[in-house]
Amino acid sequence: MTSALEIYVDYFGLNQRPFTLVPDPDFLFWSPAHRAAYAMLDYGLLTRAPITLLTGEIGVGKTTLVHHFLRRLDDDVRVGMIASARPGGGELLRWVLPALGLTAESGASEAELHDRFQKFLIDEYTEGRHVVLIIDEAQNLTRDGLEQLRMLTNINTNKDELLQLVLVGQPELRETVRRPELIQFAQRIAANYHIPAMDAPTVLAYIGHRLTVAGGSPELFSKPAAELIQAATGGVPRLVNQLCDLSLTYAYSAGQRRVKRDTVLQVLDDGVFFAGGAVIPVELTE
Repeated sequence: MTSALEIYVDYFGLNQRPFTLVPDPDFLFWSPAHRAAYAMLDYGLLTRAPITLLTGEIGVGKTTLVHHFLRRLDDDVRVGMIASARPGGGELLRWVLPALGLTAESGASEAELHDRFQKFLIDEYTEGRHVVLIIDEAQNLTRDGLEQLRMLTNINTNKDELLQLVLVGQPELRETVRRPELIQFAQRIAANYHIPAMDAPTVLAYIGHRLTVAGGSPELFSKPAAELIQAATGGVPRLVNQLCDLSLTYAYSAGQRRVKRDTVLQVLDDGVFFAGGAVIPVELTE
């Protein structure tokens, strides 16, 4: 049975849904903030920054940006990625080693695992490669977990860092690393960037970009509709996607060829968009 979502793709002349919630580098929108964030990731890599910090609210596109970054890395970079940080610091190497393609036998001691990790870093360096460990959802890490990660960055030659950390997380991660007891960790952060939410003009451009990538017209949403979407979502891309997707479904159901402000307002009035919370303007005119 064909779903309404599949039908609206054809109805609006699209080749795919433009506003899915799954991170997709093909839809990456290069706002000024995302360009700056990517430049900072690149800067951290090129300067061999011991720790690079990338933060932003839930859904601002951090993971999508990191995936794009990974796709562009050269073969001389060995990458390990941990999709979701574990809160505790205990037995840190038991989840770091598998991320880098190494084994961590249950019977091995922490000292043995550390020796194996250090040998791996040295071997990679000897072969002309350096190792980057990316940890997503890093706001979940405890102080002990962050300190253990810092200790791993102490493994180096006389002049080169053998391990680079890229920590990706929500804004509270920045607050955590600013604590007085983590001053040594903070001093190792050589590159950092915080991705803010989008303002109204950026949301309009973002919507148009995703529609174009999906094979549609960037004019499918009116400017007042985009402004209301920004107000209702706070400019967070993931929430913008959700509200846009619902608005397209409503427009299709009503036989409309364009999403107008009234369409978005109807979605909000019906209460099917749960994630919003910003103050919504009351003007209804186009």
